[in-house]
Amino acid sequence: MKIEQSVVNIFAQQRIRTILVAMLMLTLTALAGCEGQAWNNPHPAAESGGNIIYSAFSERPKHLDPARSYSSDEARFIDQIYDPPLAYHYLKRPYQLIPNTLTAMPRVVYTDAAGNEVSAGAPQLAYSTYYFELQQGIRYQPHPAFARDENGDFLYRFGHAAEAAAYHSLANFKESGSRELLAGDYIYQLKRLADPSLLSPVRGLLSQYIDGMSEFSAAVSEAHDSLPDGQWLDLREIPFAGAQQSDDYHFSIRLKGKYPQFSYWLAYHFFAPVPWEADAFYHQPGLAQRNITLDWYPLGSGPFMMTRNNPNEVIVLEKNPNYRADFYPAEGEPGDEQRGLLDDAGKRVPLLDKAVYRLEKESIPFWTKFLQGYYDRSGISSESFDQAVKIGSEGVSLSEDMEARGVTLEKEVVLGTYYLAFNMLDPVVGDTGTRRERERKRKLRQAIAIAYDQQESLSIFYNGRGEVAMSPIPPGIFGYQSGREGINPYVFDWQDGRAQRKPLDEARRLLAEAGYPDGRNAVTGEPLVLNLDTTTAGGGTSAAQNWMIKQFRKLNIQLNIRGTDYNRFKEKMSTGNAQMFQWGWLADYPDAENFLFLLYGPNGQVVSGGSGVNSTNYNNQDYNRLFEQMQLMENSPQRMAIIRRMLAIVQKDTPWASAWHPHSYILNNHWVSNTKAHGISKSVLKFVAIDPQARADAQQTWNKPVLWPLLLVAALLALLSVPGVRAYRRRQQRRIVTD
Repeated sequence: MKIEQSVVNIFAQQRIRTILVAMLMLTLTALAGCEGQAWNNPHPAAESGGNIIYSAFSERPKHLDPARSYSSDEARFIDQIYDPPLAYHYLKRPYQLIPNTLTAMPRVVYTDAAGNEVSAGAPQLAYSTYYFELQQGIRYQPHPAFARDENGDFLYRFGHAAEAAAYHSLANFKESGSRELLAGDYIYQLKRLADPSLLSPVRGLLSQYIDGMSEFSAAVSEAHDSLPDGQWLDLREIPFAGAQQSDDYHFSIRLKGKYPQFSYWLAYHFFAPVPWEADAFYHQPGLAQRNITLDWYPLGSGPFMMTRNNPNEVIVLEKNPNYRADFYPAEGEPGDEQRGLLDDAGKRVPLLDKAVYRLEKESIPFWTKFLQGYYDRSGISSESFDQAVKIGSEGVSLSEDMEARGVTLEKEVVLGTYYLAFNMLDPVVGDTGTRRERERKRKLRQAIAIAYDQQESLSIFYNGRGEVAMSPIPPGIFGYQSGREGINPYVFDWQDGRAQRKPLDEARRLLAEAGYPDGRNAVTGEPLVLNLDTTTAGGGTSAAQNWMIKQFRKLNIQLNIRGTDYNRFKEKMSTGNAQMFQWGWLADYPDAENFLFLLYGPNGQVVSGGSGVNSTNYNNQDYNRLFEQMQLMENSPQRMAIIRRMLAIVQKDTPWASAWHPHSYILNNHWVSNTKAHGISKSVLKFVAIDPQARADAQQTWNKPVLWPLLLVAALLALLSVPGVRAYRRRQQRRIVTD
């Protein structure tokens, strides 16, 4: 019996030792993880120490085709992949265009209708022709669209959908190829912009200027009608009068009249080259059903290529191994050298090997991972604002905690304008009816503009990250006016050296003169009810919308917020059935024309069938005439004088109840360098650098595992198992005695 009891004792002791060893192994595993990658690092261990920048996205990019994308969220990806002819200098301000894939800036020749060269200001000027010379030796990223066999035939060409059944993503195509970027690729992309089937958002605008674009669109539409659905149309076979190629490295684009802003468009991804091989490859039967399209898998000659597109998890950009010799700028504006922005001058770009964007739908988890060092850069949400920055007499600066962590802050006024607008075709608030009726409605709009306190909205809902707009033109654009000279005199007074909103009594006076004393119709006595259309389902339920209702209540006006889905909202806008709405515009290029055209009559949503940028349908003939005079002028005192007259007209007519220019705050962890906010270009990732070792060190410091709970749990488990062991021993002893 003694021998058998000792066996029981040994067994019990072994159980305790097993538990303790298991807990010890867990502890050692955590400690081992601390030697390399931080124990809670969400990124794969294989990426540890890599020259990789980590960021996030909250919604999948809808379009990655450069002919279709018109969203800044999409541009952050595709502008790293595609190569337009021109680019913006990364560091210089004011913004400066430079050659990108060209040997020099385009040469512009002005001619009359007969083709005779004339001066830029000649009254008989009929055409502006831009001549381009392409750098030689630029190559596209590796891609299966270029893959060929030993006989020079394309490897991946399918006659039927069944032949493509084995290919579920671009990664299934194991072979790839490349070729040189040629002049014809730029012309091919221009033809894609004109193709009506692609629904390019800039086709209507560019057709006004590019010679032969409308005619080409009509010819392409007719050609599509003659082909079976889905069959590829080779756009090379259809002539385009305004686009000509003289050889592999020279081409030209002819414009009707003069359009100085066209140079800015040449730095946009709309004009980036797309090879015909890619168009043919992606149009093969069976591929579109698997999202194997240019809209999902872009193909370019830029510094990066998209190697993974899983919008439910991650989007990955990797360095294009075929990228041309391109270098970090050697000069900038005053102060750049002191800020370290020229430390990498002359180095070949891109400076990163990879960019990883993970899906983060909520701001708080993203912010937590930024503080842990797992994201390199971060915006500042309302929830994290007080933790990130502080507001003092000198403005916004980093909090003590952020300064201690070595975080840096980028601040800029975004080249954009957001506004609360009236539909000027609406019978209640619009510019309709007799002259007297229009005057009354203008006073109604002015009264609302005075009552609506945009500065309060910015303070409450945006932590002050914006400034009240006096006109559509944001700071940093020629035509912007600040100080006393720039205020809207119908809404603000200049007092004590600053703009102050007119008193509410002035708004009530205007409201009464508009026929709505105390918010009621002077004839019928019925309350004035206005409708605000939004894309938020559920109507006025959010704090921001409740705040808006209170703004109108100051004048006893009832605001009814009508929430709907985006498609229904767009339909209301295009048909003129929205009464009031909120909208916004970010600059395509740094020119006043790009903002003042938001109120140009012919650009109205209704008159253009929904394609115009003038969402208010504002149509003042004096404004239109001045716009047409101003839009093609170079920046000059004469142009400024015209802009001032235009702004005075808009301020009086008040098609917008209120507007504001957003401010952008970006935080960078201390291992990130070469970050300078650029209000126009998104193709800046190639200049950004990181220090992987500094990041790894910070991750280790900021994420040290707390091990004592593991040891405590081990001890508790050991103690808790003692009664069980004793009970087991007693049962075994009774069994032995019984036996």
